[in-house]
Amino acid sequence: MTNPISESDTLAVHRVRHPLKFRQLRVLRTHQVSAQLRRITLTGDDLDGFLSASFDDHIKVFLPDADGVMPPLPTATPDGVVYAEGAPRPIARDYTPRRYDANTRELDIEFFLHATGPASDWARAAQPGDTLGVGGPRGSFVVPTGFDWHVLIGDESALPAIARRFEELPPQAKIVALIEVDDAAAQIALPTQAQAHVTWVHRRAAVDAAEPLLARAARALVLPEGEGYVWVAAESIVTRAVRLVMVDEHGIAKSRIRASSYWKRGAAGVHETIDD
Repeated sequence: MTNPISESDTLAVHRVRHPLKFRQLRVLRTHQVSAQLRRITLTGDDLDGFLSASFDDHIKVFLPDADGVMPPLPTATPDGVVYAEGAPRPIARDYTPRRYDANTRELDIEFFLHATGPASDWARAAQPGDTLGVGGPRGSFVVPTGFDWHVLIGDESALPAIARRFEELPPQAKIVALIEVDDAAAQIALPTQAQAHVTWVHRRAAVDAAEPLLARAARALVLPEGEGYVWVAAESIVTRAVRLVMVDEHGIAKSRIRASSYWKRGAAGVHETIDD
């Protein structure tokens, strides 16, 4: 006789490991999602076997050099990642795999366009046929869709992950989202079957305060009834402040919150999970 699945089993977060592979891909098409968010659709035979099991997976994007030439990608060996000896290392940044279609071999990555920076500069100029390297994801942190409610808090860097989660959640789920952007022009559509309430926090309209805007907005949240999960991704200091509010003031168990630094002011290429 098979034992029935308990609620604790169905709501258990878990990690899934994937074989690490580095892929050289080409741009198939581009789409301007908003003034500051550009979607690049990549394709190539190297996408065979690509896996992304969670909405907040991250992949390494390896950028061509200034002449558009892709330096040799690293290889995965039993002793770790190895770069070609004597060759320049490509600049790498972390991004969310926004969408993958195995049938058409299409991978979407959405780039937030900063005023300048190697990844933003590349994405802004990208054209069909251009080359890009992708590594990973190494694994996925899977948050079940069966929670009664899902709180999603983030800034522009988190928009691709938030939008993917909106698409994945079932009709019975409740979403409460807090998203910080510059102004209304930076807002995007977030289609979903779930019951969603979205609050856009506009940075340009805010009065200067010692507390991060998202932390202040998180303090005012009214959480739905039932079992829920909180996901936060933003600048490092902001993410830490929001996590503190959710744990100390809303009483969220630390096992029911995933907080990540998607970037850090004054640093390049930062992506880290924040916990105790």
